[in-house]
Amino acid sequence: MIAKFNNIFYLLIFLAHFIGIAAYCFQTIAGTKKFMDKFGIDHSAAVMVRFVGALMLGWVIMAIYIMFVRPNGVEGTWAFFNLIFIIHACVLGTNFYSLKIDKTGLNEKVTNEGIIAPTVFLIMMAILCYGLSDKIYIT
Repeated sequence: MIAKFNNIFYLLIFLAHFIGIAAYCFQTIAGTKKFMDKFGIDHSAAVMVRFVGALMLGWVIMAIYIMFVRPNGVEGTWAFFNLIFIIHACVLGTNFYSLKIDKTGLNEKVTNEGIIAPTVFLIMMAILCYGLSDKIYIT
């Protein structure tokens, strides 16, 4: 397993990244009401919160497939890694705009978690894209 990720460092980054995504996935799908209450989101948005959770669930399932099922591991998976990187960059940009510029819908429960989490995930994915470049960009 470690060989699939070049070394233990990249395996740990991969695991930490997708465990973090899985945590948000669980909160938005299984703990929707609690998640929405935490951020002061009206319960009428439950379908959209679960929609976002379902998208993240797709990422987690693909990560599990790459890690445990796919014979070549991360080899040739550049599209997956780059797509997740781009999504994190888009989420960071839109959340920054929402929290710091537009400020629509902000309340006392809204925190900078919407900027911090995607920044951390973006950095982790950048490290993975760079560190696994010899494997993921194989065609």
